[in-house]
Amino acid sequence: MAQKMTGALVFDERTDRYDIRFDLASYYGGLHCGECFDVFTRGKWKPTRIEMNMAQEWYLVGIRADDLNGLRVRI
Repeated sequence: MAQKMTGALVFDERTDRYDIRFDLASYYGGLHCGECFDVFTRGKWKPTRIEMNMAQEWYLVGIRADDLNGLRVRI
């Protein structure tokens, strides 16, 4: 099984979508609706997927967060 990479969610204003930043110059390449990954919340990793609601707002299924920027994730 491949090793999962850990990074932080960041919003890319050029593409209007979230990406995962692994280090200063390394990015996942842009997340799309339905993509699955894990998010670190309340001291543990929880599986989730990214979606967009009818108001064109991004959210993580099963995760309560007012701001997705900076959340620790692994994929």
